[in-house]
Amino acid sequence: MWCNKNHVQDCVVEIVTVPFFLRASSSPQFPSLRTMRTTTPLKGRASCFDRALIWQINQRLCVPKRIRYHVKSEASLLEPVGLLQKIDRLEIPRQQNPTIRNSNANGAHIAYELVQGALVRWSTVGSCTRPPPTCVFVHGILGSRRNLLSFAQRLAREFSSWQILLVDLRCHGESAGHGMASHKPNGVESAAADVLDLLRHLKLFPEVLIGHSFGGKVVMSMADQFGRIGPRLPRPVQVWVLDALPGAVREHHSGDLRLRQDHPADLIPRLQEFPVPTESRATLQAYLVQSGFSERVASWVTSNLKPTQEDPRKLSWTIDMKGISDMYASYEALSYWPFLSAPTQGIRVDFVRAENSSYVWPKDDIERLKAYGHRVHHLPQAGHWLHADNPDGLLEILAPTFTYARASTST
Repeated sequence: MWCNKNHVQDCVVEIVTVPFFLRASSSPQFPSLRTMRTTTPLKGRASCFDRALIWQINQRLCVPKRIRYHVKSEASLLEPVGLLQKIDRLEIPRQQNPTIRNSNANGAHIAYELVQGALVRWSTVGSCTRPPPTCVFVHGILGSRRNLLSFAQRLAREFSSWQILLVDLRCHGESAGHGMASHKPNGVESAAADVLDLLRHLKLFPEVLIGHSFGGKVVMSMADQFGRIGPRLPRPVQVWVLDALPGAVREHHSGDLRLRQDHPADLIPRLQEFPVPTESRATLQAYLVQSGFSERVASWVTSNLKPTQEDPRKLSWTIDMKGISDMYASYEALSYWPFLSAPTQGIRVDFVRAENSSYVWPKDDIERLKAYGHRVHHLPQAGHWLHADNPDGLLEILAPTFTYARASTST
């Protein structure tokens, strides 16, 4: 940036500012931090402000803004205190709460929801600015994006320049019919491919992937499929696997490697046997408790019932139970140890183990993960639903990732 002092004249300069979290943008709308226009042209190619000043402007603003500044003399060019004061007086609307955008699943893509921090000014429709840093958060088997909404909103409040993408996996929630529509086998890899298709549709490349339980293998599969693009990624991706192991699930008789109560391998067949439509959620809850499942899980599963179109007084599944059974069989069979032994350059994988996990974490598996260079974090005072049991502790574990990922993509 330079200034031709001989060509300063009385003019009005219009500066296009860029908020600090879009500073690396190559968008045609904001091609440069130093872009500006003049309503009366300066003679020659006089660019008025240096990098330090532009940095001050951007630190004061959190949204793209055009500011008109009257340049009367060389002094006002080189010491534009008035401009900074004008910026400080600007009343820029701020979102007090995260913005949530919903989309029902159609024939092409799974259902999703974007939870946006207060500083995010980006839309999935017609936006020509660089997307904000994005985290994809994937639920477990028999769940939905609603299960993760509260914690996603917490993340968006804590890291206000981020957005969190929640999805309903195929056969779940509003994506219940997607498995049949896609003509792909229902499994971990097809579920991961669905999320990647959605990201391509939204033109997003996430910095962070978080998967809970079944969703943990989904995000590992996403990272594995990322690696097929090329030897390295356009930017680093942090993967978080919450209370799930990478290997094939071993049979119960081979050792006490999983706790049986509330285990999906037992729960899904019992749900398939339950007659629907039913008169009430209480009927399903009582059936599950009598079958040996906990009150908590029995109550949670009833959220997968909805009124039928034929008779709103009766309830049926919102989920594709046969598809979910196939997906869980895939989860038990697939192993991501080969991926973890040599992940694509730029992918980092961390695991979070709940203190009161529904799974037993074999010591050999933990040592193997560490030997491959992956960290295993211990979350106290939490069961399998760790984001609900100890959200503060989980946030403390995840927080450095959101800070570092934003910094690395801004340079």
